[in-house]
Amino acid sequence: MSTIASTALDRPLLRPADLGDLRLPNRVVMAPMTRARATGEGLVPNGMHTAYYGQRAGAGLIITEGTWVSERAIGFPHVPGVYSEEQIRGWRRVTDVVHALGGRIVLQLWHTGAASHPDHLGGARPAGPSAVDPRERSYTLGGPKATVTPREMTLAEIRDTVAEYGAASANARRAGFDGVEIHALGSFLIPQFLNPRLNRRRDAYGRDAAGRRRLLMEIVDAAAAWDGRRVGVRLSPHWTAERFTADERTLADYDALVAELCDHPVAYLHLRGPAPAAPGAAPGHDAFARYRPLFDGPLIANHGFDRESGNAVIEAGLADAVSYATHFVANPDLVARFALDRELAAGDPGTYYTGGAGGYVDYPASGWEDGIRR
Repeated sequence: MSTIASTALDRPLLRPADLGDLRLPNRVVMAPMTRARATGEGLVPNGMHTAYYGQRAGAGLIITEGTWVSERAIGFPHVPGVYSEEQIRGWRRVTDVVHALGGRIVLQLWHTGAASHPDHLGGARPAGPSAVDPRERSYTLGGPKATVTPREMTLAEIRDTVAEYGAASANARRAGFDGVEIHALGSFLIPQFLNPRLNRRRDAYGRDAAGRRRLLMEIVDAAAAWDGRRVGVRLSPHWTAERFTADERTLADYDALVAELCDHPVAYLHLRGPAPAAPGAAPGHDAFARYRPLFDGPLIANHGFDRESGNAVIEAGLADAVSYATHFVANPDLVARFALDRELAAGDPGTYYTGGAGGYVDYPASGWEDGIRR
């Protein structure tokens, strides 16, 4: 066996892994990234989506961009959905190509809740856990706009929303995905319910920390109609924004939430850690060390990792896989670059959300002339 192959096999990121019933040939996960390329009628995935995900099929697992579970979930322009037959057919073309190229792909399910804007909803006010403005910026076709005070969701609307997640998961299965991931991070619907500053309900979906996490648990159960464990959950306990803080009360609430996920059919926990201490600094391990013993399933670490720090967090036993976002933008062959010790290309943030092929499907794979770092 060659020196390069032996070295590659020794690297934790390049070893196979099981995440629930998802079998991965390596531990380099493509993190979900909103790229705003569904610019046609009906928010349908198009040929650019097929090329984009196909180019990155070497990932141990692809997690797609957040995808709308219904029309009332929408909160960002040109993001695809999974609630119509046309959308299902568009995603089927994506999964067929990824699978033909040997990849595995799950669909992330998204609802923006109170962080949406009437511009996305035909003039209607968004709905959230309570009538409290999250004080976010919503990106609309007319530019960024301040969020408004939402309607408080009725119990019937909450039940309908849970059912929409269940239907979206079933649609993902029809579209050929290998599983789904529940988007429960940032400032969107599920974190709004988890947040006592935004969730002031006095019913079973509020009142205390157990009530605030009820929506997420019901969504996980509704989405779990798969053969085996194929539903992941992505969380961001350290998220900070106008109404979100990573104080000790918040982290303790997430301790209980992560522990409770063990009682539900979760394939993996995808955990976004705090921002690195400085640009280019290696991510700390404390956040992953905190939650690792609370969850009895596989854990994906995320936020600021490179090849060396990704190998290190797996070697330390704090994660089973590591997800990469911006590195996958400009490096469709990221796994090969890690394996062959090649330099990584840098992406152009100016093209992240522009809607065209530029900066989306035109980043080349590395060639032999790019060489191997020594």
